[in-house]
Amino acid sequence: MKSDLDRETLEERIRRELADGIDEELELELGDEMLARMSEPGRPSSPQDGIDRKLYFTELLRLQRELIKLQSWVVDQKLKLVVLFEGRDAAGKGGVIKRVAQRLNPRICRTVALSAPSERERTQWYFQRYVTHLPAAGEIVLFDRSWYNRAGVERVMGFCSESDVQDFFQTVPEFERMLVRSGIILLKYWFSITDEEQNLRFLMRIHDPMKQWKLSPMDLESRRRWEEYTKAKEEMLARTHIPEARWWVVEGNNKRRARLNCIHHLLQQVPYKDVEQQPIVLPKREHKPDYARTPVAPELYVPAVY
Repeated sequence: MKSDLDRETLEERIRRELADGIDEELELELGDEMLARMSEPGRPSSPQDGIDRKLYFTELLRLQRELIKLQSWVVDQKLKLVVLFEGRDAAGKGGVIKRVAQRLNPRICRTVALSAPSERERTQWYFQRYVTHLPAAGEIVLFDRSWYNRAGVERVMGFCSESDVQDFFQTVPEFERMLVRSGIILLKYWFSITDEEQNLRFLMRIHDPMKQWKLSPMDLESRRRWEEYTKAKEEMLARTHIPEARWWVVEGNNKRRARLNCIHHLLQQVPYKDVEQQPIVLPKREHKPDYARTPVAPELYVPAVY
């Protein structure tokens, strides 16, 4: 009986994961008109762990509208906002970052996801390569992993010495206090998922050709070292949770809940206001009597296969 229940639960979680992947493509086109169509007869809106599909889309769109207001406030007040997204592999960091940045101006809000340091970068001050990506006035920077790599992947995988780790723990609180003193608003999120949930998400990626690129040899090795990562994470949170830059933990087992909760919380951390926008007026198109459009050579066109 228990095995049947477990199998049913697993099948439901797999369906949820697949549905989320499909809906992800719809989010770029999401608008009030599409939301209205979701409630039409014959278009059921199935709940996902208590999150109704239409409710999820409605709230996501509402929160993204608020993010646009926040963006305008950041520009108007010349604020500097930095948000760190940390967590285990497949914890949902990338999904939240994508929804935060999805409808924002990429010239104002940019995502930083650094690869492994080069030989030259390894000889620099540890924080140096991150400092170059910090925002100027009127900018938002989202770090998809950050300087906390030293306390996590680098430590667990043996890419740095224990002396390096201890030096990091001593330095990072003052480094972050310095950022805050300089006027940067610094938010730090840790995405938490269970052992079982990470295992399921890894298996889904392994069997989905369109998501296999998300799995690196490092990801697979991190799966084996789950307990080492847990110990490293616990010490990291304990030693770097400071009043000036505290940690916030996001429950990530349900992706949709995690996205909504994180974005909602982020919006509460910056007391923004509506910024009055100048009305946009489309100028009249000029018509010049001597203008003649030059024909485009047929061989320049992309073949109309479809």
